[in-house]
Amino acid sequence: MMNYFSTTILVVLSAVILTACGGSTDSDELIVYSGRSQALVDPLVDDFKEQTGIDIKVRYGNDAELLAVMSEEGDQSPADVYWANTTGALANASQQEMLTTLPDSLISKPAAYRSSSGKWVPVTVRFRVLAYNPANVDTSDLPGSVLDLPEMEELQGRVGWTPTYSSFYDFITALRLTESDEVAKNWLNNMQSLDPKAYSSNTPMVQAILAGEIDMGLTNHYYVIQTKYGGKEGYFEDHEHYGEAEPDPNASIETYHFAKGDIGNLALVTGASQLQTADSPELAQRFLSFLLSKQAQEYAAESVNEYPVMDNVALPDYMLEADEALQLSPDYDFEQLQQLEGTLNLLREVGII
Repeated sequence: MMNYFSTTILVVLSAVILTACGGSTDSDELIVYSGRSQALVDPLVDDFKEQTGIDIKVRYGNDAELLAVMSEEGDQSPADVYWANTTGALANASQQEMLTTLPDSLISKPAAYRSSSGKWVPVTVRFRVLAYNPANVDTSDLPGSVLDLPEMEELQGRVGWTPTYSSFYDFITALRLTESDEVAKNWLNNMQSLDPKAYSSNTPMVQAILAGEIDMGLTNHYYVIQTKYGGKEGYFEDHEHYGEAEPDPNASIETYHFAKGDIGNLALVTGASQLQTADSPELAQRFLSFLLSKQAQEYAAESVNEYPVMDNVALPDYMLEADEALQLSPDYDFEQLQQLEGTLNLLREVGII
């Protein structure tokens, strides 16, 4: 009898010890929900696996899809990390109490674009720009502010925009919140007087500039870079490619920046967070720290030409220096981009959507 009970106690104790020590395979697995594209994320995930031995699985989707999934899953969600394409989505997740507050040791790492909530870390940055065809546009004629662009009557029918696209929504949201709804409404109405050509996303608009269909368009900085210096399919948020055309440094498209601090140079930040449902907070934070490593930051700069959030990260020589790019954008609270409903209502009011 004593031998039977001794054996039973030993078995139970062994199970407890194995669980406490992380003997379960679940403790060494990380689940990431990613609004960033698979072409960008997979190589970084592979590097993280190789360096740490941690098994990591990724579920892909756009931000809206993933937010809906996490909301439906609730406390039963298997996700540990949410890597978002926009800070508006992160702020939305935070508002729904999906995110946990991160330690100061992690929050303090980025040199810029930090979260005011402390619940996510910035990973990369894009900038709004005016892409133009230098054969048809003299930059000395362009205004210092995007708000004055509608005054250029000579652009009638020759300017493009993406009024139903996510980065345009972010731009209008920031314009509403840094200026006013009335300023945003007036700008939209005045732009419409130029009869701008609308495109579903940035890729076809850039192609239209190259083809001479339009002379310029409001877009994100890396679309011009990809055209001239290359990129891979699926890297960008519209998940489109420029066809079979080879990159051409002499392509007839350039980037125009408005005056420093102008809303036309708006910084749009991507970021990542630890979820409340994370089984292994330490692993989640280790992955977030990896995204801020020099290796991961340089990879993003070289592969997708987005700007790093960390200091001393090498950039391709055809990109504007990070410090210079940072000074171009106005200061604003990135958390505010969650206020999308007011933007959609305004776009409906002026008849754009």
